[in-house]
Formats: sequence, structure tokens, C-alpha cells
Amino acid sequence: MIEDKNPQRTSIAQLGEFGLIEHLTKNFDVKQESTLKSIGDDAAVLDFKDKKVVVSTDLLIEGVHFDLAYMPLKHLGYKAVVVNVSDICAMNAKPTQITVSVAVSNRFPLEALEELFEGITHAANEYKVDVIGGDTTSSQKGLIISITAIGEADADEIVYRNGAKQTDLLVVTGDIGAAYMGLQVLEREKQVFQVNPNNQPDLDLYTYLIERQLKPEARKDVRTLLHALEIKPTSMIDISDGLSSEIIHLCKQSKVGCNLYEDKLPLDPQFISTCEEFNIDSTTVAINGGEDYELLFTIDINDFDKIKGNPNFSIIGHMADESEGIHLVTRANTKIALKARGWDALSE
Repeated sequence: MIEDKNPQRTSIAQLGEFGLIEHLTKNFDVKQESTLKSIGDDAAVLDFKDKKVVVSTDLLIEGVHFDLAYMPLKHLGYKAVVVNVSDICAMNAKPTQITVSVAVSNRFPLEALEELFEGITHAANEYKVDVIGGDTTSSQKGLIISITAIGEADADEIVYRNGAKQTDLLVVTGDIGAAYMGLQVLEREKQVFQVNPNNQPDLDLYTYLIERQLKPEARKDVRTLLHALEIKPTSMIDISDGLSSEIIHLCKQSKVGCNLYEDKLPLDPQFISTCEEFNIDSTTVAINGGEDYELLFTIDINDFDKIKGNPNFSIIGHMADESEGIHLVTRANTKIALKARGWDALSE
């Protein structure tokens, strides 16, 4: 494909704030019955009747959470929605609406924002959430995205972080660590490109890892899967900052200990081979990497027979008395205290 060396660049200032909002939001359709009024008034109007409402919000900041050197704007828009929807899924709730706010510097033309919102629209359609409002403003620090996600659930469906009990089983969906290794591959190729811009990256060996980093998916299916199995988790959290950090959150809020088993961690073969290539310990990456957006939860030990052998879930440990502490049990059957070495947005 021949690259257009002179792409169209329309200044955002030509449209003004209200013209820009109208232009970027014209493709958002209402899908949820609970959305009475979406974009176009001073506030959205929602009606959840007898449901409970769950709300979560996240910021994504250029240079902190993403690098536009390798993150396409369409993928960024999609991912921005996913990371917020994932928080709703982690409450065992159904995501229904989002608001989208964007601060953008004058180096971004209208076409760049169109690409960003194309990804947001695609995610909104994929997860069947209504975009019901937001804000746009200027930025002196590049691109900033803030999304608030709203969801609904019956009161007895909602799962918190503080419900885990001693002897509960620790379960994770999917596989872990791949998103972090995808980031390592992209960072390496960025450095190679900076040295020699004519050197085009060959990423065929890392397609799954890169997809997990650039286009993750929220586990909206887990709520339905668990309902079909007649299992309600006792506690739940999504894996955004790293497995070790999330386990510690569950343990501290539930006042329990935990034994996590190294040989039970679900690892993708491409992830393992890339860790070997980078000479990085796969277990270290798997428990500390972050951005997997899988769900980590605990279930009553009596539900073991309902979940064992299910390909969607891996039982990776069990909860214990708080006095026992939080440990990784290695393949050599050695206990190592688990530390929170995952992502920390405020670390220097």
C-alpha cells in the first residue's frame, strides 16, 4: 500500500468546541433501555429501575499510559473503553454506558481525533455500551483521555473485593503476562527504529503478544459463564496492575492470606518463548506484568466440581488464614512472600 505523504490535516480550531463534539459524536447510537437521554443536553438521563448502578473512571495520559510511537489512535480509542468496561465486569455487573472526555494539544488535527473516536465507536458497539456525554478541551501536554463507565446489576449479583474466605479457591480467566511482553517487543522495535528508520520491524512471531498490549478485551463473557455454572464469586478484581498486586488487594480487603502456585499459572506458548528470547523469567513477568484485563476471583471450595476442567478458568491457588501471609509456592515447593511489584502510576 502506498503511504500518503501529505495526509489531510484539518485544524480543530476550524470547528470550535461544539462543532467538534457534534462531528465526533454523530455515529454514537443508543442501545440500552436504561439510556433515556444521551448526548445533546446539559446532562444524560438514565433509568435503572430496580437495578443497582456501578460507576468507575480512568485516565489515560500520553507518555504515562501510552506511547503514540507504536500505539495507533484507533487502537488507543478501543483500549480506553476496554480498560473502563473491565472495571465494571470486575464487579460482576453489566456495562451499559460510558462518558468520554478528551484533552488534546494543537499538534493533533481533526483527522487524528476522528481515528481515535473510530476506535471508541468500535468498542462501544462491541460491548454494547452507550456513549452518553463527556467533554473536550485543549492540552499543553499532549493527549489525555478520561472515560467513566457505568453498569447495572441486581444487588445480590455484585461482587466486591472484600468477600474472600479462608479455603476459597483462587481463579483466573484466560492467560497472563502476554500484554507486558507485547510492550517489551514494541519498546525494543521502537529503539531499533530510532537507530535506523529504514529498518522495518518483523512482528510475525509476536502477533498474540502485541494484540494483548494494543487491543486487549474486557471479559464481559465471564458474568454469563459463571451464571450458567451457578457460581457466584466471593471476591473479584480485574488484572490491570499485575497479578501479584491484585492478589494483595483481595487479601488485604478480605483479611485473608493466600498461596499462589507457580505451576498453575496459565501462560501462552508465545509468551514463554518470548520470555526466553528476552532472557526474562516467565513467572516474574506473569505475576507482575499488568494490563492483561483478565478477571481474578475467589470461589467457595464447594464449587470446585463446577469449575474444574473448564477451559475458561484456571485454579491457581487458595486463600488461607491472614496470619499465614501471602505467598508464591514455587515448582520446588518453596514459599516466597508475594510482593506488589506491578504497575504503579505514581512511581518515579
